[in-house]
Amino acid sequence: MTPLQVGVLVSGRGSNLRALQQASSTAAYRVALVVSNVADAGALAFAADVGVPTAVLPHRAYPTRAAFESAVTEALRAAGVELVVLAGFMRVLTPVFVGAWAGRIVNIHPSLLPAFPGLDAPGQALRAGATVSGCTVHLVDEGTDTGPILAQAEVPILPGDTEDTLAARILVEEHRLLPRVVDALARQRRAAA
Repeated sequence: MTPLQVGVLVSGRGSNLRALQQASSTAAYRVALVVSNVADAGALAFAADVGVPTAVLPHRAYPTRAAFESAVTEALRAAGVELVVLAGFMRVLTPVFVGAWAGRIVNIHPSLLPAFPGLDAPGQALRAGATVSGCTVHLVDEGTDTGPILAQAEVPILPGDTEDTLAARILVEEHRLLPRVVDALARQRRAAA
């Protein structure tokens, strides 16, 4: 079975990219390209170290959001990408990009959606007095963290938790959940082909 070609969009250190890449040796997907809008993102160094092609597309280098997203799409298509994974990609995508990849973009979010969408989800959970948080892998639609939920993992909120301690425990679950969901999607897509 030919592995599903995955493009990973990143802006930061790339811990979820690492989890995806490490799991790919026994999965039905292959990380074909890492795209970052941040030239010094740690994820790029990791990708280079493991031989995954990268594309650095600083969003400020483009005159419009549409021009930036067009460049991203062009890079993904040139690499044969079939599924896009947002793994700490800190840009809101327009309906044009989402439409071009409809049903083929997934995101990992550090809360049990629909609770606490957007930025600072662990902080939102703590401020709300929640007793449980977690992470969600969902399909991306035109809203902010509103797409269909594919899978979730719960993380209890412990007495004395800070945003950092809660976020760290959620991240452990993200690293387990995201590769599992991407592998399941890859297997489903290959079975349907």
